[in-house]
Amino acid sequence: MASNNPHDWQPSATRQVLKQRAELMAKIRQFFAERDVMEVETPSLSAATVTDVHLESFSTELLASAHQSNDAQTLYLQTSPEFAMKRLLADGSGCIYQICKAFRNELAGRFHNPEFTMLEWYRVGFDHFQLMAELDQLMQTVLSCQAAQSLTYQQAFIDYVGVDPLTADIEQLKQQVNRHNLDADWILAESDFDTILQYLFAELVETNIGQKSPCFIYNFPASQSALARIDDQDERVSRRFELYFKGIELANGFHELTDADEQARRFTKDNAWRKQHGLAEKPIDDRLLAALQSGLPDCAGVALGLDRLVMLALQQTHIDNVISFSVNKA
Repeated sequence: MASNNPHDWQPSATRQVLKQRAELMAKIRQFFAERDVMEVETPSLSAATVTDVHLESFSTELLASAHQSNDAQTLYLQTSPEFAMKRLLADGSGCIYQICKAFRNELAGRFHNPEFTMLEWYRVGFDHFQLMAELDQLMQTVLSCQAAQSLTYQQAFIDYVGVDPLTADIEQLKQQVNRHNLDADWILAESDFDTILQYLFAELVETNIGQKSPCFIYNFPASQSALARIDDQDERVSRRFELYFKGIELANGFHELTDADEQARRFTKDNAWRKQHGLAEKPIDDRLLAALQSGLPDCAGVALGLDRLVMLALQQTHIDNVISFSVNKA
């Protein structure tokens, strides 16, 4: 828990680690400069936020004046700069990247601080495979690691869970919970297909892949498409990928959805799920939808947890060790 102990004033990370971190940041900026990708900055506060059912944002109140709290406007700290960056893309920015603070209202842990640093970039004219290749180049540049491996979500599930996620029914998924001796009575009572999929993926796939070299998992189920396009060749899957290395989820990327109407439908569906499960509905970002309506260029984008990447580069075991002040010292 965060505290306000005046004796606990020193940084979470050592001076040496902070120096090494700064050198890594310079190397990353050079990587994008060599590829003519422009660095941008977008707001951390916004009038709207993500509807994603697995993310919770922080909110604050902007007062109209010091004495008129009834006129306060709710603003949200962004879970990623994605929506604002897409507005830049729609306005003709070309290829862009950003290194920024992002905020997610989740408990701090080994790999998560509620305020963290994100690297996000968008490549106009790229599909998800081209962006995966570029991310692989960045990983080799920063970590001096081997080239990444790639597996479809379907193949990874078959290899490590023992069932095809694109054809299995909910009972077949639950059978795998027992077959693998997973202590999860709550998941056996679960009725949401994707919740069970995600549990099995986290327990049996993530723990096995990407141990010696980074591993891409791509073509996620269409039900987990988020802001990615559905694949033209197989409507059961989306053009989405994630990157894992040494037990850490590092990045999440899409061949970006450009259809404003479809994006609006997904946001509305998220809010319906939230309402059904007793979660607060979130304001839909109408400015993003207007930008999509005006024309988002064909592009692919990816968000990468930069603190986690620094952890790997510097062989640190806890996120607190690579950031100046963790949440319990903030």
